[in-house]
Amino acid sequence: MQIAIKAWLRPHYHQLRQWHAPPLQLIYRPLLWLLQGSRQGLALLARTLLWTPLWRSQIEGGDGLYLYSGLPQKLGPVAITMGSGCRMSGVSTICGRANSRLSVGNNVDIGWQNSIAVGTQIVIEDNVRLAPKVLLAGYPGHPLNAEARAQGLPELPQQARPIRLQRDVWLGTGVIVVAGVDIGAGTVVAAGSVVTKSMPAHALVGGNPARVIRMLETPQ
Repeated sequence: MQIAIKAWLRPHYHQLRQWHAPPLQLIYRPLLWLLQGSRQGLALLARTLLWTPLWRSQIEGGDGLYLYSGLPQKLGPVAITMGSGCRMSGVSTICGRANSRLSVGNNVDIGWQNSIAVGTQIVIEDNVRLAPKVLLAGYPGHPLNAEARAQGLPELPQQARPIRLQRDVWLGTGVIVVAGVDIGAGTVVAAGSVVTKSMPAHALVGGNPARVIRMLETPQ
């Protein structure tokens, strides 16, 4: 019996798998509006009544913060200060070592899947834009010595250094900035670049390792 059923189903499998109810506009359009409205309403309640106050309870400042897509991860004893009018994705992680500090200025965007690892101090000045999947690596997390790494020991103190993003810096998607780097005001870093040394102000930077491609016009 089972063999007969399988033999009957086999030629009709794809037809059965692709079947769906007809998309009647009078029925499914209102259902779509209802579903989208419910999602937006629930997201608004979660953002205003849960995620934002939970996040602000862990930091200093943050007036006018627009936090979306949940609650960011805060790992380790890093101290965080935020200016006003910032926007931050909840799908992001901030971690730090002992006595480390992250200072975020006013009107800063921290995009989706950003990872900010604070070795000593990271300063993000006003109007900075961090696109999705940016990594600020202020410390490596492991020592260079293989035996120490196998024992689970942390990196050496000299491996943890500050990072500074000056005013109006824009980091494209997937940019990595390593410890000890200072990026000058107004500089734009192209997507996918790895910044291993400090960069001047008002430059277009790109590559791995990143280099100055050309200088940008400065505001008059």
